[in-house]
Parts: sequence; C-alpha cells; structure tokens
Amino acid sequence: MASVLVASNRGPVSYTLREDGSLHPRRGGGGLVSGLSAVSSGDSVWVCAALGDGDREAVRRGIAEPGVTMLDIDPQVYADAYNGIANSVLWFLHHHLYDIPREPVFDAAFRRRWESYRGYNQAFAEALARAADEGAAVLVQDYHLALVPGQLRELRPDLRIGHFTHTPWADPRYLRMLPDDVHQELVEGMLGADEVGFHTRAWADAFLSDPRVGRTIGDTRVRTYPLGVDGDDLRALAHRPEVDDRLAALRAEVGDRKTIVRVDRTELSKNILRGLLAYRELLTTRPEWRGRVVHLASAYPSRQDLEVYRSYTASVTELAAAINAEFGTADWQPVLVSVQDDFPRSLAAYRLADVALVNPVRDGMNLVAKEIPVVSDAGCALVLSREAGAYEELHADALTVNPYDVTETAEALHEALTMPAAERADRTKRLAAAATALPPQRWFLSQLAELRGQ
Repeated sequence: MASVLVASNRGPVSYTLREDGSLHPRRGGGGLVSGLSAVSSGDSVWVCAALGDGDREAVRRGIAEPGVTMLDIDPQVYADAYNGIANSVLWFLHHHLYDIPREPVFDAAFRRRWESYRGYNQAFAEALARAADEGAAVLVQDYHLALVPGQLRELRPDLRIGHFTHTPWADPRYLRMLPDDVHQELVEGMLGADEVGFHTRAWADAFLSDPRVGRTIGDTRVRTYPLGVDGDDLRALAHRPEVDDRLAALRAEVGDRKTIVRVDRTELSKNILRGLLAYRELLTTRPEWRGRVVHLASAYPSRQDLEVYRSYTASVTELAAAINAEFGTADWQPVLVSVQDDFPRSLAAYRLADVALVNPVRDGMNLVAKEIPVVSDAGCALVLSREAGAYEELHADALTVNPYDVTETAEALHEALTMPAAERADRTKRLAAAATALPPQRWFLSQLAELRGQ
C-alpha cells in the first residue's frame, strides 16, 4: 500500500524481450520520474500500462521494478483506447486539428472504441484503489486517463485525487462536437478530482468556460503549474562527449553560417510544414540570406501507425527536399533534416542555435522553447507561436507570431537573424530564467503539496 501514487499511460520503465528469452529493463526520465524520486520509494507506487511485448511478458512472469505496477490490458482494448480515442479523438479535439468537412465521425465504431477507453480507464482506477493507503494522494496524468478521477472517486472516496492535463484544453465550442453523453462523461471524469491542473491559465480558462464544467464543478479546484526544465541537468547532458561529437559534425556541415533550429516530433500540431514554408519565403524575399543560413530541422517520426501521420512525415521530407532543390548550391544545403530520434544531435543543435523556431498551431507547453535558450552556446533569438503554452511565460523576450501566418513568420526569422548580439544575449538570459522557474521535481512536489493541503 502506498501514500503517493502516480498513474500514466507510459511508465518509468520498459522491457525488451531478447532473443534468448531474457528481459532487459530500461528506465526512463522526465519530470514525473524526478518528482517521484523525492518521495520515499517504499511509500509510492506508479501505475502504468504494458506497452509492448516485453512489458506484457514481464507482467506475465511477475517481473516488476520496485514501486511500479504495470497493467497488462487486452491488446485490442488498449489499441482502441490509445489510438482510437486518446490519439485520434481527444488529441485532435484539444489541438483543434480536425479536417472539419471530413472529420470527426462519431458512429457505432466510435462508440465501441469509447467503451474500450472507458474500460482502459477503469483498469487504472481499480489498480489505484487496490494500492492506495487510506487518504493517499493520487496524481493522474493526461488525456489518456481523463475518466480515472471519477471512476476512482466512486471506488475510494477517501482519496485525494489530482489530474494534470499536459495538452491544451479544447475551446468549448470545439469540444461540443463530441456526442453530448460522451462530453458529459469526460467532464464528470475530470471533475472526480479534487484538483485539476494545466500548464497555463489559457488552458485552465478554456476548461472552466465549458458550461458543462460550470454546472458540475462542485469543490474541484483548477490550478496552473507551468512545467519548466532543470537547467543544471540539461546543461550537463548537453556537454557530454557524445553531444560534443555531434556538435563538431554539425559545425562541419554548417560552416560559419547562421543557424535556425527546430526540434519536433512530426506531430500535426507542431506546424513543421508552415515553418518550412516560412523559411522558403525568407530565402525568396530576403535573397541576402542565401548561402548564409542553414535550417537544422529535427523532425522525428511520430505515431506512424496512423496514416495521417505517415502522410505528414512524408510531406515534411518532400518540402525540405524541394527547398534544397530550389535554392541549394554546390557548397550550401539550405535545410538539413534529421528524421532519426537522436537526442544527442538535438542537444548539439540546441547549442549551435542562433535562432530557435517554435511555431505550433497549439501546444500544451512546448519544452523545446524553454530548453534551447538554456543550453545555446552563444545565445539565441526565439521565434515563438502565440498558441504555444510557453507563450505565457516567454512572450516578452521572444519574437511572437501567428502560427498560420507564413509571411509574418518569415519576417520574424529575418528579425531574429539580424538581432544585435547584446540584445540576443540579454533576451536569452531572461528566457532561460523563466524556463527554469518551475523545474520538474518542484513542479511535481508543488502539486503534491497542494493536494495534501500543505
């Protein structure tokens, strides 16, 4: 039994099944891992889903890391809940991504997947109920588990329950696309929590402005906790030997040219295509930059089991190739795209950045906007979408843009590239201070203290 519990789709450890039948564990990082490490290991439990064959085999063999409970949920139920609802409905709603003339379609197949989503959440609620001490604090994470607070409240009314949403929250008019009963179930699930948390005031206000929330909210508190980065840890990671090696290789490719850096998953909300179009417009309207700037674009494939993501990834690589074909010369490649998940290369790009381009159409926070100013070797100018959660904290020292306005973004890139060194250094210092104001461990412990009433 535990007095502090965390629930999330992905846990702090994953298992790989080797050819000889042995299981190899790999521990992850991140804010939750850091935060929970501050709680006595014998007093905490992390409940998560078995995500792959190695994880499921570990559950079947009774292998587990101390303090981790992994749930072996039926693969079809999991697929329906994770890809069918969480990533194909709730993600699209909260990021306003639907192609409205064609989507969404809420039919019998959707209802079947919603039942799976409900069952997936119920499995978490029951596991948490079994593992929690009387009056324990439970911190439930993200849109995958939006129904858990209400389900857990029915099972264990004695618990102190928090739910944190890492995405934006949809505008109420957009959320109304959901069938009425599903919309109501989603709201009631969230409001089973004592406290509902978001990264920014904008997302909290969107949640509170939903009339269904207003009619149901009761004693639930809504707070904001703008997740930051651990500056010391990030800088240490960015100066490891393998990062130095990647940095040397990038410098050899870039030469003495200026750099515009972006690091994203090929996620629809990240707006990579419009970023590339803005760079192309920069080279078209400001020909003085031809041969003098390189766009380092790390675009790691994401959710490639969904066709719309595969198509988007292909479009990114095709547009980058078209820009290189149009403007490139024998000794200059305008865009260097990496589609490999290479964290040391990303950190090297951070350090090399003269300009950071972060232009999502909608984003819960976007830690890249915070990470690059912290580790940039010479300081960087930040071009930032006004629809990123990070905008609330960083806009005063960023060059902010409408993410749909390619021309405005191109002009912001030019302004960033021509920013005087002293101004860039001053802005970077203030951006880094804001970025590290609430590092992961403090972010987690702040929520825990509020939930416990401390």
